[in-house]
Amino acid sequence: MAYRARNILIAVALAAVAALLTSFYVTSYKRHVQRGEDHVTVLVAKRDIPQGTSGSDASSMLRPVEVPRRSVVPGAITGPDEISNLVASQQTFQGEQVTTRRFSPVAQVGPRADLKGTLRAFQIAGDANQLLAGTLRDGDHVDLVAALKNGNNGEFSRVVLRNLKVLHAPGAPAAGSKITGVNQNFSAMLEMTDSQSQKFQLVLSNREGTSDGAGWHLALRPVVHGADSPDSVSTVLTVLRDGLNAAQLRKFLGAVAALAQGG
Repeated sequence: MAYRARNILIAVALAAVAALLTSFYVTSYKRHVQRGEDHVTVLVAKRDIPQGTSGSDASSMLRPVEVPRRSVVPGAITGPDEISNLVASQQTFQGEQVTTRRFSPVAQVGPRADLKGTLRAFQIAGDANQLLAGTLRDGDHVDLVAALKNGNNGEFSRVVLRNLKVLHAPGAPAAGSKITGVNQNFSAMLEMTDSQSQKFQLVLSNREGTSDGAGWHLALRPVVHGADSPDSVSTVLTVLRDGLNAAQLRKFLGAVAALAQGG
């Protein structure tokens, strides 16, 4: 009799445990369903966000909407600060939830992250002297100094372009290359406008740089507090007479006139 009573008690206890577990599961499931129906705020694209758009620029292309929690896509953002230091690696279409999965750190995107509007990436080749190989660093700013030939009218030199950003600097020359006389070719990528690229191309076509760096050079600008002298054009005559006092200048101009008459 005692044995049967014990079995009945055990069966009742197991049934009670099963009932409690079932009740807990049902309650948990209901909470899960109810939580999935809760509405949360996410950001969607007001218009298409093209690939290459910086996160700071994309912040003006966002609007908040409320969606059921179960409809939130992985990586969805709730504030623009979540992508402020990133750049779009994929396009986000109008009405889509904006996610961190379509944005990447700037370093992973490369030079494209710096380009917008009329800006272009322009790659040039030259020797170590022309491109300041070993000195130039990514993010530096340079001027383009060139000597241009104008048919039979002589040669003219000036600063053609100013304050160009270096997107990708050339590597340093190989050790011992100056001693052995090995001539290395280097390349650099600069940021410039489309109209500036026209001028640069004209310089390259007018007089190709030779192995000793003739024709054009990049000049490194100061990191801070850079300034520009007034624009000017240099010729052989301006270089020869520069710095002469009045008497020396008269003597110089007389010698030039005499040479011209003698010619």
